[in-house]
Amino acid sequence: MTGTATAPLPPTGRPLPGWTARSRPPRTAMQGRFCRVEPLEAARHAADLFAANALEGTGRSWTYLTQEPFHDLDAYRAWLVHVAKADDPLFHAIIDLSTGKAVGVAAFMRIDLANGVIEVGNINYSPLLQQTSAATEAMYLMMRRVFDELGYRRYEWKCDSLNVPSRAAALRLGFRYEGLFRQAVVYKNRNRDTAWFSIIDSEWPALKGAYQQWLAATNFDQNGRQIQALADLVKVMR
Repeated sequence: MTGTATAPLPPTGRPLPGWTARSRPPRTAMQGRFCRVEPLEAARHAADLFAANALEGTGRSWTYLTQEPFHDLDAYRAWLVHVAKADDPLFHAIIDLSTGKAVGVAAFMRIDLANGVIEVGNINYSPLLQQTSAATEAMYLMMRRVFDELGYRRYEWKCDSLNVPSRAAALRLGFRYEGLFRQAVVYKNRNRDTAWFSIIDSEWPALKGAYQQWLAATNFDQNGRQIQALADLVKVMR
């Protein structure tokens, strides 16, 4: 007896039984030990952020952002009023708990509810936030919301390929480099090749442990200096 051989079915991705679309990030604060990350409000945050950004002086921190530096508080406040209305990107102010002042900004953006994908972007850390424990904790708090509270599958970080500090920060924070999207964006009348990084939900438990170990009081000496570097803990936890 002869018959026709049945061709194998083409391969498919891992099944996700019971998957449902995720919820939007809520407009509520995320509280940490060093900082609080809260929805941006121009009336509350504009003056502090403008003063903190002015400490940098040269405007270099705006190089890879879509906006030009603001040299006038009223113009900056008007821009904050505009962006704070949006749900995507959803802007947040980062509050230094030691002073109670807003010292930086970050946003959830490109929010894909159906696929459980979200990006962190529009990050602008003033000199008062850069290279502080609060700077790292703010990113941890936003990740914790994405993965633990909302159950997203993928968290993205994208930046201009020429933005060396941003690329280094992504790797230190535990994002994995995925590749280069050539000629992806035109901004400020120039080309941007975009470097892509991500963290996925299966990586989060180990990465969360690394963050918690780094942020623990026992990881800082009496002068507030870290004992173990986050990058080292991230490598060990993986």
